Amino acid sequence: MFRTQVKRTHVTSAFGMLELIFHGAVRHVRKQHGNAVIGLLMSIVQSVLMVAIMVFMFDLLGMRGAALRGDFVLYIMSGVFNFATHAKTLSAVSKSDGPTSAMMKHSPMNTIVSISSAALGTLYLQTLSAGVILFVYHALWVPITIYQPVPVIGIYMLSWASGIGVGMIFKAATPWQPEFFSIATSIYARANMIFSGKMFLANTMPSSRLHYYTWNPLFHSIDQTRGYMFQNYHPHNSSIEYTIWVTFALIVIGLMGENYTRKHASASWSAGR
Repeated sequence: MFRTQVKRTHVTSAFGMLELIFHGAVRHVRKQHGNAVIGLLMSIVQSVLMVAIMVFMFDLLGMRGAALRGDFVLYIMSGVFNFATHAKTLSAVSKSDGPTSAMMKHSPMNTIVSISSAALGTLYLQTLSAGVILFVYHALWVPITIYQPVPVIGIYMLSWASGIGVGMIFKAATPWQPEFFSIATSIYARANMIFSGKMFLANTMPSSRLHYYTWNPLFHSIDQTRGYMFQNYHPHNSSIEYTIWVTFALIVIGLMGENYTRKHASASWSAGR
């Protein structure tokens, strides 16, 4: 009522939106822990534990020799980093503030800002964690060499984007049936532990089982990452174009679903639950 109305151009509105997303991303990062350094350390420890568990499993099952020629730990990291970024982005986006959240009562806030902030906050934590782990491994253990680092980073970002797409689908659907889609989100995340292909090479899979994995865009991302990371590996059973088109379709459908849900959402939906 007493606020001064300032005429804003499209450029100033865009910068205002970007500033809001930045502050939302900072809030998302600090929401996990009040101390940003401890929050980063927790993310690093989680990634290190995933790598250590997989290395131990391969040694225990005698599967270490089945990996491609190159640094074995780097081979494990190529799957873990893409998988963790995809899974945590999916979780963060699907659980971001919705249209009935208290945060939406503030005038500049909207669900697109909420989704973007959650996705960027997760990307920041996961990328910083991966960079720290790679640097420590390179400096203290074995010097590593990445064959084509720029495409590797590009596919890593594609794994992040596909996590946004899947997360938006679940976010748009959850308000209509929270119990069912909450379970469905957990099932998808658990299934990706196997169907992401982070534990084996697509080239070594028998053709009779390959179709169980090729539906998953993350499977293609991880296999293509190893093709660009290691000079001696040439992926034949995966396609980067498939991941790009599926990710694009998921984001578009997610935006449409989120827009429809936002227009029909009501704070009283969960009153009877």
